Amino acid sequence: MTTPSATPGARSAECPVHTGPAAVPLSGPRFHTDPQRLYNDMRREHGSVATVELPGGFPAWLVIGYSEMHQVTSDPELFPRDVSLWNQWPNIPEDWPLLPMVGTPVPSIYFTAGAEHRRHVAMVEPALDAVDPFELRRTCEDLADRLIDGFCGKGEADLVADFAVPMPVLALAAILGFPDEDASDLAWVMKVLADGGADAQAGHQRFTEHMQRLLAMKQAWRGNDVVSRMLDDPAPFTDEEYVLDLMAVLAAGYLPTSDWIGNSVRLMLTDDRFAAAFGGGRHSVAQAMNEVLWEDTPTQILAGRWAARDTRLGDKAIRAGDMLLLGLAAANTDPHVRQHAADGVEPAYSGNSAHFAFSHGEYRCPFPAQQIAEIIARTSIEVLLDRLPDIDLAVPIETLVRRPSPFLRGMIALPVRFTPVRAVGGTP
Repeated sequence: MTTPSATPGARSAECPVHTGPAAVPLSGPRFHTDPQRLYNDMRREHGSVATVELPGGFPAWLVIGYSEMHQVTSDPELFPRDVSLWNQWPNIPEDWPLLPMVGTPVPSIYFTAGAEHRRHVAMVEPALDAVDPFELRRTCEDLADRLIDGFCGKGEADLVADFAVPMPVLALAAILGFPDEDASDLAWVMKVLADGGADAQAGHQRFTEHMQRLLAMKQAWRGNDVVSRMLDDPAPFTDEEYVLDLMAVLAAGYLPTSDWIGNSVRLMLTDDRFAAAFGGGRHSVAQAMNEVLWEDTPTQILAGRWAARDTRLGDKAIRAGDMLLLGLAAANTDPHVRQHAADGVEPAYSGNSAHFAFSHGEYRCPFPAQQIAEIIARTSIEVLLDRLPDIDLAVPIETLVRRPSPFLRGMIALPVRFTPVRAVGGTP
């Protein structure tokens, strides 16, 4: 792999000038066992912009203040999502494990900046915006019923593996226009990629091949789907650009939506405030989902932004080419902008969507994509509670394990038990 160290304007191997407290290693159990306490400790020692160290000893800044997050995400000229600017490229090995997370310059909606990024958005966002929300909800209801039918007669299930993991992939495959026979294999491929194990490289190749076949099929025959609408856009795009954009759409929508489902169900199973949902209180589902976006957001840290020139952020001197990581979860709980209500009172953020769960500014998750994720997650949870109203956690809450990542926050498993019921199509 060729790194973009020769990109014009890149700042060779100069490191950020970190002064003050020692850099916090961006690893370790505290990021997934008790991240909010860790972020509070970081605020006391570092302020609103913390010095952190990526695996391999590479320096970066972690933005954990709400106002500083708003400043960075609102200024794409000073803080572009242009990975080629990174002043550490000459030091990065080809097998660095965070390369898939940080990215390399490729012509996709996620890894382009400025006018090129806006060109991709102008093609992808209208295609997503044209998704019929009512049709999507019906599709999600059918998919959720089908998945629940697979375990409803057993009286027990792992709601992560059996439900939250496959549900978003199948729903996104439907709106993209995947044939039904390919959707199940695509769900397996996405799980392999998320696990990051020995099969990840082969899974990525199969992911690419799925998208190439889908593109070729839609180039030959259009339908009422996202890919066909992307192809109908008059702007010229190469096959590689279409494939990369499709991979970005599915990858960005899959795991965060899966974790949004899992984290919301976990909250509702372990917090008495949401008990009404199990009696048909649909409003409680929306409340739980919004609380998760504030308190337990699936994307905890997002990479990244790179400073276009020397500047200051908070009380820190930022060098041109420095990487800034977006601490979305930390900014959401910044005590300077949000205080919890007193014990026993509904949280002050109820109904407030001014969180950073979908990022902010020009590089935010597109609004149609946010709506699609919300429909998939909410419909999934509502169907689950309708079908299995006495569902309960099958293990002590303290034994539940989070994904071991500072970047993503989701459950490894969510074992539940319930009274066995018939499948909607008949006897299980």
